[in-house]
Amino acid sequence: MAKREARGVGRRQFLATTGLAGLAGIIASGRAPAFAQAQPKKLVFAHITAEPESSAIAFNWMCQEITKRSGGALLAEFHGGTLLTKELEVMNAVKAGNIAMGDPGGAAATVFPEMGVFLVPYLVQSYDQAYKMFNGKIGDALDKQFQEKYKLKTLLFYDYGFRHFWNSKRPIVEPKDLRGLKLRVQPAKVFADTINGLGASAVPLPWGEVIPGAQQGVIDGADLPIVNILALKAYEVSKYCSMTFHNYGPTLASINLDIWNGLSKDQQKLLLDISREAQAKVRDLTESVDNLQKAKELLEVKGMIVNAANVEAFRKVAQEKVWPAYQKQYSEMWEQIVATKV
Repeated sequence: MAKREARGVGRRQFLATTGLAGLAGIIASGRAPAFAQAQPKKLVFAHITAEPESSAIAFNWMCQEITKRSGGALLAEFHGGTLLTKELEVMNAVKAGNIAMGDPGGAAATVFPEMGVFLVPYLVQSYDQAYKMFNGKIGDALDKQFQEKYKLKTLLFYDYGFRHFWNSKRPIVEPKDLRGLKLRVQPAKVFADTINGLGASAVPLPWGEVIPGAQQGVIDGADLPIVNILALKAYEVSKYCSMTFHNYGPTLASINLDIWNGLSKDQQKLLLDISREAQAKVRDLTESVDNLQKAKELLEVKGMIVNAANVEAFRKVAQEKVWPAYQKQYSEMWEQIVATKV
């Protein structure tokens, strides 16, 4: 009796919501009732920068493809540099479910302290090594951990490339050239330890304050991948770009776990397939400009002087000054990184 009554209430609610005319229309059209005719599920993706920044290009494409390939069942909207303008704001909104998808940009180690080990200078030595890690067992383990700990499902790992120094004072060729320079870092300990360990003075600043800080003399420069030196227009406030390749900058795009679990299995597979394609796009855009020849081509026309640095000398300083504390802190993951051969 209780079960029949429960079903009866469900039917009455359905009729009250749909109305007789609406129900008649559904029957006449031969469409499936109610739930199959739901409105598209809206998935908002927030990112802190707009195109032509490399990941913004890939994520905008990704959202368009999700909408198109889902046959209208999913409506993915990309907002680059407009909806939320700070990395932590984006990720807090995704964690709360206020928006569906987002990424911490270059602040991954702030949001996910577990990512800090990959930022230890010169520990990750190549793109091939990084891709093998994040598309393999290490990436799978981090995804599982982030679901359990942060209620976030990882859609893809990506990166902005290796970091290089830019400043308004002088070319950086040897570690001694960093002495006396005030360089902006992100608010994660590993970035400050890197800059201080290599010989400069770290000044923590959020992304939006980098250019004003350089203009006002708060900083002499910073470190960024080539794609972001271009996107941020650092060439307008600095003269020198020095290719030191000192930090590999991994990050990720994620979706709120409850929203993810509310998708069908086919929709989940679709998102992961398209995310992997977007990953390939952003990696190509980032890696293709991260070499001396391309950096010279892109930045010297903007007025910068681009130089090669003594990478081995910087690596030696990093191993002596920065590595010991992090090797102890991240001993298990450290061994996995070192063991990843290409």
